[in-house]
Formats: sequence, structure tokens, C-alpha cells
Amino acid sequence: MYKPATKAAWKGRLDKQDGELGLRWHQALQFLDLSVDFPDVKPGKTAFAFLGFCCDEGVRRNQGRTGAAAGPGALRGAMASFAHHLPEQTELYDAGDVICTPGNLEEAQERLGEKAALLLQKGYRPLVLGGGHETAFGHFLGLEKEVQKALFGILNFDAHFDLRSYAQQASSGTPFLQIADRLQAVGSAFKYKVLGLQEYGNTRILFKTADELGVEYTFAADVQTHQLEQLKQGLQMFLSEVDKVYVTVDLDVFAAAYAPGVSAVNAMGLQPEVVIELLKCVASSGKLLSIDITELNPSLDMDNRTAKLGAAILYEVVREWQKV
Repeated sequence: MYKPATKAAWKGRLDKQDGELGLRWHQALQFLDLSVDFPDVKPGKTAFAFLGFCCDEGVRRNQGRTGAAAGPGALRGAMASFAHHLPEQTELYDAGDVICTPGNLEEAQERLGEKAALLLQKGYRPLVLGGGHETAFGHFLGLEKEVQKALFGILNFDAHFDLRSYAQQASSGTPFLQIADRLQAVGSAFKYKVLGLQEYGNTRILFKTADELGVEYTFAADVQTHQLEQLKQGLQMFLSEVDKVYVTVDLDVFAAAYAPGVSAVNAMGLQPEVVIELLKCVASSGKLLSIDITELNPSLDMDNRTAKLGAAILYEVVREWQKV
């Protein structure tokens, strides 16, 4: 099910006395209805499109705490009052929501893929607002045509591999094994790197699967600010091996103090500063194809802390990505 965007989700501070110099994102935002024909991005413009995936069916199947279906709305609310510093040629759009009806994960993922593909075809840069991490497989379905044109990499900031078997059913824990199988079925390489992994959050079978698939991973203890230059070098090496990269940020990669509003709270997770610096490297590389933010559960959040973190990440990515 798809629901077009409305202004209702974007409410924020107004500083009318400041005129154009006092604009905020909710005032600059435009709206797209992906259920009808919509215009291509105009020449000379850079257009970012927020696309929500209101789904936590995968979290439920993965025995997690549901509530991530409300994540897109919370992220929009946290972005609404951002001060607008983007150049005139950069445009922001809300492209609405794909909504998962009860039990219909696979159908919702197909719809998400269709909408993401439409945005790419018309020149928009998608920023997908999850949703549980089942968002990743649906998002990937929308990237497949682009993947066929170039060597493709996946960069996942996550405490978990999410390489569980989907033999019984897909879930928020299975997307990257689904992607691996899909790529291998057409003879494409599976280039997958995880940053922020927690050993205690992944069983031995998951490490075995990762090793068999050639997955690159860095433990959370080694993703620290004092190791930033080394991390950047490793990231640049990964980027040099691919033509395009899809980035997914699972908010449970962060320490609980920064991200309490997730299904699987992480006591020993990452600090935002190092993740944002690494994301800036990707955004400025010219190879970023698309990005999503997943696993925000507003019902578990404290003072919108996690929503504000996810929104701040999107702000920094947009600010850096619009330069290329």
C-alpha cells in the first residue's frame, strides 16, 4: 500500500520576521505523489526524496519489539525544523510512504522497490526512512537495475550481520542473505561491509555465513574516533573496489545513550561523530547511490533522542552529498 506525502508530517518553527534567511526544511520541502506520473529532476538541480517504509512486520518475525512502523513519521518530525542552508539548486521532496499491511511483508518490500526505482529513474536521490531492517531488502529491489550497470557495494552500519536464514520466512534479520542470493543468482558479486558489529549479538552460524560469503566487518570496539584515519583508509579501499554503493544505517549500532529507541538496545555501541565522518566520506565519493535509516522505534525513544540522531545523520549526508 502506498500513501502520498502531505504537509501534516512536516510541522516546525516559523521565523517569519527573518524572511528567506529564516527558512527551515518544512518550508522549503516539496511533495511528490508516486502513484501518478511525476516530473523528472530539472537540469541543473539536485533533488533529494524522502520515502517512508512504515513496516515492522520483519521485526515481529525476528522476535523483536515492534513499533518501527512509526519511524518515518518520527524522522520527518525531527527534520522539519532544520535550518535551511542548502544552495538554491538543491531541492528537498517528500515522496510519501509505502505501508506494510498486517502480515504482508513481501508485498510491501516489492512496493518499496518499485517506488525507489521510480525515483532513481527520474533523477532523484532516494533517502529511505524505515521501518525495521527488512527495509534493506525492499530498498535493494529498487536498486537492481542500477546494480546491473555497475559493480555494487553495500555498507551497513549495524551491530548485526542480518544474514539469518530465510528458509522459513524473511524477517528483519535476513535481508543481506536475501540480497546475496539474489546477486549470486545473476552472477553478480556480493560486496558487503559491516561497521560496528557486536560479537555478542551474532551467533557462530552468522559468523560462519559471513566468512563463506566473504563479508568484511569491523567490530564496534574498533570503530572509534581515535581510529578515524585508519577507518577512512579501510573505507576508501572498499569504495575503490565498487562503482556504486548503497548505505544502510541501523540505529541499533549506536550506544544506548544516543539511541534508546530501537528494538535491540546496544549498551556498547558507537558514538555518532565517527559514523557521521565516515558517512561524509561516502557521500563525497561520488559513488553513493542511495541510503536508508532503519530500526527507529518511537514508542521506545526518550525525548526523541533516537529520532533526532537519525535526522541529524540525514542532514549531514544531504549537506555533503549535494556537493557532488
